[in-house]
Amino acid sequence: MRIATYNVNSITARLPRLLAWLESSGTDVVCIQETKCSAEQFPHEQLRELGYEAAVNATGRWNGVALLSKVGLDDVVTGLPDGPDYEGVQEPRAISATCGGVRVWSVYVPNGREVEHDHYGYKLQWFRSLATAVAEDAAGPRPFAVLGDFNVAPTDEDVYDPAVFEGLTHVTPAERAALEALRAAGLSDVFPRALKYDRPYTFWDYRMLAFPKNKGMRIDLVYGNEPFTKAVTDAYVDREERKGKGASDHAPVVVDLDLDR
Repeated sequence: MRIATYNVNSITARLPRLLAWLESSGTDVVCIQETKCSAEQFPHEQLRELGYEAAVNATGRWNGVALLSKVGLDDVVTGLPDGPDYEGVQEPRAISATCGGVRVWSVYVPNGREVEHDHYGYKLQWFRSLATAVAEDAAGPRPFAVLGDFNVAPTDEDVYDPAVFEGLTHVTPAERAALEALRAAGLSDVFPRALKYDRPYTFWDYRMLAFPKNKGMRIDLVYGNEPFTKAVTDAYVDREERKGKGASDHAPVVVDLDLDR
């Protein structure tokens, strides 16, 4: 099974590229983030033509997550159970399902904006709810993984220059402690290989020629339990998909599994 996580930064804007990538990559299950559309606007028909079922949690122009699968889409749960609200609403940031015997979550963790902002506290609350929600599956016998845009770089090695991010979100001790608490539920970081350069960054800002200068961050992560990680045969960042006109500012992270290992 080939499974991937991909923040598309608007599935409407990125649809031609996404469809071409799905055809060329041979991916069986894709965790999508930042759909930036409503559930009614989601391109079910075009994806169905390629053999993908889709489960969607999306409400409008911001946020939104989805799961695409060629190998089944069962026991779908929309939203983060007991997750916090922001400004009175639970934002569409999580969806989970069982695909070909593997339980997967697609998550789009809140950005946090600034350390002093209410959104930062919301981000930390959201992480705590996520750790609680996944604990049973993480400790269970079935292959299980949480994939998505976590909006946290796990270590200083996961940003191109730690000094640039000093005092900013995505690298603070509290955010990294939230990642550690999530791993403590029984999950491990499936570390991908880079297709170019020495670090597998997954996000490059559109500004200041960040991509050609490789000024990136690794914030799109795959956290799997032991049955999942034991089945991993390869993992890589598909950096090529970040190139060219109309690309997302994120690259897909792709994981190959041999479930018979």
